[in-house]
Amino acid sequence: MLNNIGLPGLLLIAVVVLVLFGRGKISSLMGEVGKGITAFKRGVKDGSEEIENAAAEPRDTPRDSLGRDTLGRDLPGERARDVTPTAAPGSTPSPAPQTTDRG
Repeated sequence: MLNNIGLPGLLLIAVVVLVLFGRGKISSLMGEVGKGITAFKRGVKDGSEEIENAAAEPRDTPRDSLGRDTLGRDLPGERARDVTPTAAPGSTPSPAPQTTDRG
């Protein structure tokens, strides 16, 4: 149905819309559409700049004691180190829990 609208059909639709909404309403609507497109383009540009800046930053991220970055994620290509907790100097280590076989 919409495959064969053509130029005369589009002009007819434009005239009907103009009569229904008026020139002032349509011009303000088109102005808002233009502002929206401009804001979208600016957002895409800012996003791509952020990605480029993030890629250019050095990969020297602060790590915690488990070898993860400060957000708790393992860094790409690396495994977390196995860190066994040790007792603080001058403190007494707690004994290992005893297991009993019940059977």
